[in-house]
Amino acid sequence: MKWYSKVLLVLFIILLIAGWFRYFWVFGEGAKAGQLNYVVKKGILFKTYEGKLIQTGIRAQGASLNSYEFEFSVGNKRIAEELMARSGDQFTLHYKEYLGALPWRGHTVYVVDSIISSEKVEH
Repeated sequence: MKWYSKVLLVLFIILLIAGWFRYFWVFGEGAKAGQLNYVVKKGILFKTYEGKLIQTGIRAQGASLNSYEFEFSVGNKRIAEELMARSGDQFTLHYKEYLGALPWRGHTVYVVDSIISSEKVEH
């Protein structure tokens, strides 16, 4: 094996490791609570479930008031369908955070993997 083949092999292995850290290593995990605004299935080539949770409370930024918004993807069809059916209700969602988004996993780096609790909101 020539020296440049060894260099290329080492570079390839470094790229594989960097790609794994960027797209598959779980950077963070946590829970967010708030009122579910929406969950939709969208995408051109890969149809994924995307949603938004409006967290309770408001914060001042400059002269305007903005609500806390948590935009997320849902990897599990059953969970996504349950969320879709209960838009407007209060949820606590467990999520995993990645360093990069993959087109088949969703449009965001936050991927909801379970519903911790939910509470029906009377409209």
